[in-house]
Amino acid sequence: MANTYSVAGTNQSASTTNTDKTTTKKGDNLGKDDFLQLLITQLRYQDPMSPMEDKDFIAQMAQFSSLEQMQNMNTSMLMSQASGLIGMKVTWNDSTAKEQTGVVESVRMVDNVPKLVIGNTSIELSKVTSVELPKVVATNG
Repeated sequence: MANTYSVAGTNQSASTTNTDKTTTKKGDNLGKDDFLQLLITQLRYQDPMSPMEDKDFIAQMAQFSSLEQMQNMNTSMLMSQASGLIGMKVTWNDSTAKEQTGVVESVRMVDNVPKLVIGNTSIELSKVTSVELPKVVATNG
């Protein structure tokens, strides 16, 4: 499920699914789940006659905490950047390499990646090629 953020309000929901013991992420980056899995495996197979020292365990937990905070900060920064585009006219290339243009209506988080919502289309922030203020039509009243 996805989180949706718009100018009018916020509608949030989240779900987590773990279907396999091994996870593969885009770019083969280690995430916090991978780090925890590695730590658990290390503890499970350590030599009982020479267990892991407390300082090593504390150092690994500190690394895990730092990793988690950096990931949270990165997600927050991407969301902030994407939210700043609400109401802006953006240009992107679709899957057929055809240039498309539209005004960003809202931002949706899908798998911790912000997607710009334009009509019925969701666009990754990285696909945007240009941003401009939409033209305002003046009316005489």
